Amino acid sequence: MNAVPATVVLVHGGFVDGSGWRAVYDLLAREGHQVRVVQNPTSSLTGDVAAVRWVLDRLDGPVVLVGHSYGGAVITEAGTDERVAALVYVTAFVPDRGESVNTLIADPPPGAPVPPILPPRDGFLALDREKFAAAFAADLPPEQAAFLADSQVPWGVDALAGVITEPAWRSKPSWYLMATDDHMIPPPAQQAMAERAGSTVSEVTGSHSIYVSRPDAVTALIHEAAQAITVAAH
Repeated sequence: MNAVPATVVLVHGGFVDGSGWRAVYDLLAREGHQVRVVQNPTSSLTGDVAAVRWVLDRLDGPVVLVGHSYGGAVITEAGTDERVAALVYVTAFVPDRGESVNTLIADPPPGAPVPPILPPRDGFLALDREKFAAAFAADLPPEQAAFLADSQVPWGVDALAGVITEPAWRSKPSWYLMATDDHMIPPPAQQAMAERAGSTVSEVTGSHSIYVSRPDAVTALIHEAAQAITVAAH
């Protein structure tokens, strides 16, 4: 019996939208993967999980569910869907049951850079545009980093407060891409979360925008996950 090739579903994080996945999308499509990009609103965890499930409902499975940054919290909650066969975290949060992004960032490692998040306005957060490039996109060309800074999507405080009910990584295999020069989620925190989840870890030099700057590395890890679940299905 021929195994059904996995569909890859990409979930973005806070302050950005799904267009940042374009290079990863192109590489995966070139390798023959079906790919979907979720445009999650990042207003609340509940709403973002619903956006993922809206996409999953149109697929047969199996699915490799990929999340960047806050998208890791989204796929942790949404990934319990029966169609999801594997999780890939890209410099992402990996909360456990009862945790939220807020609880994960409450006690940063000593000496860790502090993301330049401005005080909330009308229930939403933004990054200081003058400090955006250094914090979020230090390895992108200045023009590209400036565009990301000036096209920020407001990130809802309710999204950061959203609590995980049943973490998908407790029942699904996971992979984690660590970015060694990440100034948004400190590498030691990335490593600790990946180890706790039992993820297969790949480490790459790059910023928090590794999914934009190193689409080859991101695609390679997604492809590894897709191959692993295809082999397991035989």
